[in-house]
Amino acid sequence: MALVRLQVSAKPNISKPLSDEAVRALFLARARAELAAADSSAPGSDAVAWSGALLASVAAIKGLAGPAEASGGVAFSGADGEALVKALTALGYHGDEIFFTVSRPEPGLDREALADRLRLQVETVDPGLVLALDADASVDLAEAFGIEPLAFGVPVRVLGRRLLAVDGFEASLGDSARKRRVWEQLKAGKAEGSVY
Repeated sequence: MALVRLQVSAKPNISKPLSDEAVRALFLARARAELAAADSSAPGSDAVAWSGALLASVAAIKGLAGPAEASGGVAFSGADGEALVKALTALGYHGDEIFFTVSRPEPGLDREALADRLRLQVETVDPGLVLALDADASVDLAEAFGIEPLAFGVPVRVLGRRLLAVDGFEASLGDSARKRRVWEQLKAGKAEGSVY
């Protein structure tokens, strides 16, 4: 039987704890990698890039690309993005806490893959509130989480977060009556929702 010698160091090899900045940098790198993986799970879905916060309080989803996105912009790069930031700021959220995405960035992409992509995006940024800002986004969000379609202005709690659909945020920008209705629906997102 051979004798095995273990060398014991006089100084234990204890790493210094990570700083808050280092932990944040690691989290952000992991989130970017997970979002890239979500995009690669639905080929063609990166046609409109997501934008905004990776440490999100709110995830904002539109179904189809609007004019700003269609001309090469990232999600919510047009007037609707500016208006949404103002509206959410008025409700107590910070503009730098919002994650923006388009659930159907290109026509004809695989719906099941897009649903998986959307669920992975939401799980990655882990917001407390998820807003579906039009009928298409509402359907897509429901498919992503395997729930019944969302009624406009009625928040529901799913897996620890509030989901809320509004009746066409971008379309409401040019229609004052619809804008008031959408504003009332957005305010419902601050209230507790029914549980799925």
